[in-house]
Amino acid sequence: MSTLFFQKGWLTWKNLLILGILLLLVLVPPFANPYIMNVMIMILFYAYLGQSWNILGGYCGQLSFGHAAFLGIGAYTSTVLYIKLGLTPWIGMWIGGIFGMLAGIFIGYIGFKYSLKGIFFALVTLSFAEILRLIALNWWFVGGGMGILIPTKGTSFSDFQFISKVPFYYMILALLILILLITAYIERSRMGSYFFAIREDEEAAEALGVNTLRYKIIASAISSFFTALGGTFFAQLLLFIYPDTVFGVDLSIEILLRPMIGGVGTKLGPVFGAFLLGPVSEIARDLFKGYSGVYLMIYGLIIVFVVLYMPDGILGWLRGSSYRPIQKKTGNDDATSVA
Repeated sequence: MSTLFFQKGWLTWKNLLILGILLLLVLVPPFANPYIMNVMIMILFYAYLGQSWNILGGYCGQLSFGHAAFLGIGAYTSTVLYIKLGLTPWIGMWIGGIFGMLAGIFIGYIGFKYSLKGIFFALVTLSFAEILRLIALNWWFVGGGMGILIPTKGTSFSDFQFISKVPFYYMILALLILILLITAYIERSRMGSYFFAIREDEEAAEALGVNTLRYKIIASAISSFFTALGGTFFAQLLLFIYPDTVFGVDLSIEILLRPMIGGVGTKLGPVFGAFLLGPVSEIARDLFKGYSGVYLMIYGLIIVFVVLYMPDGILGWLRGSSYRPIQKKTGNDDATSVA
């Protein structure tokens, strides 16, 4: 009887486990020391960025190596508006998100219009991020090579500044929950079915009447918008932005590593990847702090291991097969039944 009870509706063991973990994440911060708090914030931050990337790279199958471009646009937009015009970062965040989305639409249209796929589209996004990095390095209006130091004003909610890191923790946790809910909605929607169809076989999707250019651009717009929102959070957390930091290749790789390790095209893959790589990175830095670059070697070994023995990521390995959400055919839609 109890088994039937937990199998109906939302009362499943899986959902209860997720709710329990979420409750733990909500209750932990007041008891965590500053170091643990910083580590947790960065884990959740990269999980959020990884899931934002996952909408384009995982669900729609369009590989991006330049997602740092959108994060940098969000960071610089909100920061410049704050310093030059005194506009609160809470508003600048959404303006930065819109600018990031417009950039995502632009680069998506350029790439997809000319049928660039795989490594070719990845190189276009990488080049776009590098162009923005060089512009930021040489344009005095955005600080140039000196970067931008955000003035501190103590504890001010309107200025997005706090003495404690606890508010930042809850903000990034809220953003992560938001992107997970949006991802869950996409996965069950008609639009999500089109994304899956494009990922699995773009030519077949076109033959069934799917406007692949339109839906790839939509995926790029959603992904870039939420990545840009994360840029404002990152800028206010560090109170300093520098072109090499927010537009660099290193950040783009960090963003896509989480879903690749955890499971591309899954709701929780980027979260799994973030909670694996975050602690490993911190432990390796502490154990080998006298040896520069060793933790990067450990990163590399993990990636090689996953690629060789877990090509579908951690979630795919745990399930024993590649994860492919199944959409049920509804109405007269010819392309909504995708395995």
